[in-house]
Order: sequence, then structure tokens, then C-alpha cells
Amino acid sequence: MSKKSFTISLVVLLATIGLVALIAKRGSPVVVQTNLEKIPMNIAGYSATEDAFPDYVYEALNADQHIYRHYKGVDGREIDLYIGYYGTAKGGRTGHNPHGCLPGAGWVILKTHKIRVIPSYYPDGVDLNYILTRKGDAFICLIHWYQSAGKKVLSTGFEQNIERFKGRILHNRNDGAFIEVYTLTTKNEIEEAKLLVRNFSEKLLDLLPDYWPVEE
Repeated sequence: MSKKSFTISLVVLLATIGLVALIAKRGSPVVVQTNLEKIPMNIAGYSATEDAFPDYVYEALNADQHIYRHYKGVDGREIDLYIGYYGTAKGGRTGHNPHGCLPGAGWVILKTHKIRVIPSYYPDGVDLNYILTRKGDAFICLIHWYQSAGKKVLSTGFEQNIERFKGRILHNRNDGAFIEVYTLTTKNEIEEAKLLVRNFSEKLLDLLPDYWPVEE
């Protein structure tokens, strides 16, 4: 190793040690106000009912807060919403991944790609993750993403890890949420269902910053 490389490595090491010490000294803030439960029960003409998963599911997810709702329209179509929120003390991130959970439940993933939405605080749009799955004659159109710091929308866990690190250093906060919006559909209505979850996700994104949890 050259002298220059050694010096750079030493500086990086010392900086890392300093950051770790700073984080440890400041401690982790705690969630003092959840707020997500106040997300409107009526979004874009769809009215919600609350639901719950079995206890073992919540134990596996290990989130600080869960929102699980079924939004139904006057046309009978239903949109399902799940939000798992993780405060700074829990690392701000879930281990849940639809690419693992869906096949484990018997759903075959047919398509995955990015889908663009344009919430008010992303005038140029932001990409979310779209998944089309099938089990027998049933299909699910699903959109999911990560969200940090209220308005930071991320499509991958890697991006969220970077934001969590920056947030912890700059603001002593790296909380985040995993969000899924999905609907059950038939083969002949896939495109309609895809548009439905896309538009609902866009409306939800406009609302989320106003209901983001408070940490102190």
C-alpha cells in the first residue's frame, strides 16, 4: 500500500470511528406520536375498513406501527393498503420483501418494473415498484416502496440504507416505512387494476408527509 493510500484509509477509519462515537453519545430518539393511524379513511372516493394480521405476522415484521386497511369504492373494487413503520430505535427498515413473501404464499411473479407517479413534492415524478402476480385464475397488481423522513420516497432498500445513514448523522433520525398498495383482479382487468393502484398510490403519497410520526 502506498503512503497516500494508507493516509486516506487512516482518515476514513478515524472519521468512521468519530461518527460511530457521535451516534452512540446522542442515543436514539423514540416515537412519541405515531400519526399514521390518522391517515384518512376515505381516499380518492374509496372508503376504508381496518383489518389486522395474525399476531405471528406482526411478531415477524417487528414494526413500531402497522396500518392494514381495505379501501372499497362504490364500484365494488377494493384496494388494500399496508404500512409498516420502523422508528430510529428499530433501524428504520423492515426485512419484509414481496419478492420473497409472495412466492412463499403460492403466488407466481409474472412481471416487475418501475412505475412513475407524480406526488406534489416530486414535480418531476418518482419511481415506485410494480409487481404482477398470479395464483390460479387470480391476479394481484401490487405497488410498493420505502419512505423516509416523511417526503423521501425510495424504490430500493439500498437507497433507503443510504438515506437512513445520512439522516442518522445529520438529524439523529433514520426512521422509515415500507408501504404496499395492491388489488386483486382478473386476467381481463389487469391494466385497469394497475392504473387503479398507481393512482391510489399517488394520492397516498400526497397525504403521508402530513401524518408522519414524531420522534424525540
